[in-house]
Amino acid sequence: MNDKNGQQQWDSSSDPGFFEYYEKQSQSKATYDRFVVVRDKVIKLYAELGSGDKSSLDVADIGCGAGTQSLLWAQLGHRVSGIDINQPLIDLARKRAAEAGFTIRFEVGTATELPLDDQSMDVCLLPELLEHVVDWQSCLKEACRVLRSGGILYLSTTNVLCPKQEEFNLPFYSWYPGFLKRRYEHLAVTSRPELANSARYPAVNWFSYYQLAAILEKYGVKAYDRFDMIDANTLGGAKSLALKLLKSVPPVRMLGHMFISDTVIIGLKNSRY
Repeated sequence: MNDKNGQQQWDSSSDPGFFEYYEKQSQSKATYDRFVVVRDKVIKLYAELGSGDKSSLDVADIGCGAGTQSLLWAQLGHRVSGIDINQPLIDLARKRAAEAGFTIRFEVGTATELPLDDQSMDVCLLPELLEHVVDWQSCLKEACRVLRSGGILYLSTTNVLCPKQEEFNLPFYSWYPGFLKRRYEHLAVTSRPELANSARYPAVNWFSYYQLAAILEKYGVKAYDRFDMIDANTLGGAKSLALKLLKSVPPVRMLGHMFISDTVIIGLKNSRY
């Protein structure tokens, strides 16, 4: 919606059920372990693919929620900017950061208009965000804009190829036709909030790696999928052969994506941009 001056305004409030869900979920061991894996993988790939090994990186945690991922990066001495549209979650993130003794820039804002300068970040994190933003292409464009040449983009989102998903409490939802998805999206923000864990902005977009990789290329970012990130030489016998087959035969790779519930991309910003 717009204010009286015609400026875009966003609903930064939160349903109590949604806040309570993410307040607890953000501190679960599963969430913590997942973000540690992401952090360590991105740091490793930044050294291997990006601008090299830096002891302190500028990191944008876009859609940071309660700040769990931001805190994990700050613990290693990195400079973190956390941005989320949800005011109560940002307040919680600030409180947790202060209690832990870390200085992290947490701001209420939208991923479609990031409050960050051009080429100011070494790492951009977009965890489980694109599916919730109608103007998702602006999210990608903004993340690529603020990323420095040689920087790393980490992106995770829905996978339209896989029938399993965690966004709606409905079986095979990612395969529903568009008109039926729109129906359940409406119910989720009106009379049936439990369908999407009371999210103010439930998932409205469903992606494949191939779709996102083609768009990122336009913004000067080379995309790698989760299979590209696995070194076949670290696997034994049959697994190594299976991975090499998956990487070299496009239909087999696509089949592999159909068995994974989310889309994960690591992107490298080209030095020409």
